[in-house]
Amino acid sequence: MSTHHRHRQSVVNRLARIEGHVRSLKDMAASDRECGELLIQIAAIRSALDNVGKLILKDHLEGCVVAAVESGDKDKVLADLEEALNKYIR
Repeated sequence: MSTHHRHRQSVVNRLARIEGHVRSLKDMAASDRECGELLIQIAAIRSALDNVGKLILKDHLEGCVVAAVESGDKDKVLADLEEALNKYIR
């Protein structure tokens, strides 16, 4: 694991929990649970994914962006950051 990604293990752990949550949602749908219950679970999963995205962005800003700026690669890292944000925030 790169030293630039301090939060990576937390990201992996959160994604594992989200994976379990999605599996549980699938089981709920298969057992014909109420639509409202399914929608509530989907909202919870979306929120959890958004929080993982924020943590990855924090890792990127604190590690990758800082390292790139320090190495004099500011223009490229800013262009890469803009591209990533445009894909993440559609």
